[in-house]
Amino acid sequence: MPLPNHAPVNLLGYSRDQLTELFGEWGEPRFRATQVAKWIHQGGVTEFDAMTNVSRKLRERLAREAEIRPPEVALEKTSDDGTVKWVLRLPDGNAIETVYIPDSGRGTLCVSSQVGCALDCTFCSTAQQGFNRNLTSAEIIGQVWLAMQRLPAPEGRPRAVTNVVMMGMGEPLANFDAVVPALQLMTDDNAYGLSRRRVTVSTSGLVPALDRLAGHTDVALALSLHAPNDELRDRLVPINRKYPIAPLIDACRRYVEATGSHSGVTVEYVLLAGVNDRPEHARELAALLRELPCKLNLIPFNPFPGAPFDRPSEADIERFERLLQKAGYVTTVRRTRGDDIDAACGQLVGQVEDRTNRGMRMIRLHAEIPGTERRAS
Repeated sequence: MPLPNHAPVNLLGYSRDQLTELFGEWGEPRFRATQVAKWIHQGGVTEFDAMTNVSRKLRERLAREAEIRPPEVALEKTSDDGTVKWVLRLPDGNAIETVYIPDSGRGTLCVSSQVGCALDCTFCSTAQQGFNRNLTSAEIIGQVWLAMQRLPAPEGRPRAVTNVVMMGMGEPLANFDAVVPALQLMTDDNAYGLSRRRVTVSTSGLVPALDRLAGHTDVALALSLHAPNDELRDRLVPINRKYPIAPLIDACRRYVEATGSHSGVTVEYVLLAGVNDRPEHARELAALLRELPCKLNLIPFNPFPGAPFDRPSEADIERFERLLQKAGYVTTVRRTRGDDIDAACGQLVGQVEDRTNRGMRMIRLHAEIPGTERRAS
């Protein structure tokens, strides 16, 4: 793994295996990888001179050829409910979002994997901003590093972040080669040491990448489903036209079997008023998932400017939940957090920097989604 001659490499995104390979090429012993990983991820160190148990010769070479550079905080907002949201500025001027959600006994960090998203899901604020590029491993794990450094540990816990979900901006499996080393660092005892059950990758349905994933990690899996049939999902989640529901469910089942996940898959379902929240949709969903070990997470739609959807009424949300519970599914409703700081994915970065023609995209969506004409005005 030769380093580029023109710029230092950012070691923040190197897994321990990658560090071991690098130091082997330099003639250094394998244990140097563990030492450096601990300094970076557990010690929060960004200067090689501070790595006191690393030889001076190696520290000097690292200072010449490498760096430890986390993302820059462009904006930080804290909600009345304790949710913290950061807009992070990247070296090329792009911006991404990271959100920390505190809860009783745990703290969940929602991490981005791309600048924007190319999948164009019609209910997603990030998707309507378009896609710019993939994040590097350093930019992905840098969000975890930053949160660990900035958030004080709550009483009774050694650190604020106990769970990480790859549910921020972007489709993680569309950035497979950068996401996997970041996941490995999250679960590495010499880095962040999170349990595989406390790290979750969410996908909208990239079947080939999902089949590859089990060969690299065994973290928890979440499926962004949002519709109980192909006709509706084709409109809401366009990637479904390439990878329909049946092969997607089969791929999720293979992942559960390959990783030995006892908890199965978390199925995410955004509830859109009058679109996918009717009793017939709940019954169809219950039948669809019968052979997949799973639990359901219902997400009432969080409106954003120009969106062609409404949030369902509380009565409709509760009815949908009851029907699934009656069918035997563990079902929860994800309540909105950080409303006062635009904590829905993509909202805040869209205010800070929006380089896309969002208005035209919203006009197109109003025309394409049946039942949204009333909200177009």
